[in-house]
Amino acid sequence: MFDDFEIAEVDTGEARLFIRRAGSGPGLLLLHGFPEMHLMWRDVAQMLADDFTVVCADLRGYGKSSCPPSSPDHAPYAKRAMAVDLAALMTKLGFSRFMVAGHDRGGRVAYRLALDHPDRVEKLAVLDIIATADAWDRADARLALGYWPWSLLAQPEPLPEAIMAAAANAIVDNALESWGSSPAAFPAEVRQAYADALRDP
Repeated sequence: MFDDFEIAEVDTGEARLFIRRAGSGPGLLLLHGFPEMHLMWRDVAQMLADDFTVVCADLRGYGKSSCPPSSPDHAPYAKRAMAVDLAALMTKLGFSRFMVAGHDRGGRVAYRLALDHPDRVEKLAVLDIIATADAWDRADARLALGYWPWSLLAQPEPLPEAIMAAAANAIVDNALESWGSSPAAFPAEVRQAYADALRDP
């Protein structure tokens, strides 16, 4: 996994982001979903590094990135705050303009990044999401039961954190086995890395 990828931790001012970077050429930032981290890009990043400078980042609060203190309105973990982190990250890595692709939660951060920093984002790809307002407008029992993190993660602290730490393996297994991907796509060591990250305060 991630052969020849450089590992770094980059201070963005508000957070410290863990990244893996490789390749040369135009900058391409890859953003993960929930409950994943940069490891989700392990297979495709290798191929993309032939043509791009690929940056796989753990969003703030995920993986090996820092967890800045939250607030009752969760503003430090809003997609806008995460987009500010990533714009700062890419500046520190020397990219005034770059491409970004995001999956799930990373897709929402990616489109916030493009909306708030249009002069920075050259191309945008969002995977496996629909607009947040549309999702809430269509919310029903299927959303509540099938994609429970939306309501769980919106709860006041420390409830989400306590549940995730206490049931990390169950959360990861449920997400990876019931949200559309083949369970075989996630080897045991990747599942364990996701669970370990959720368990780490």
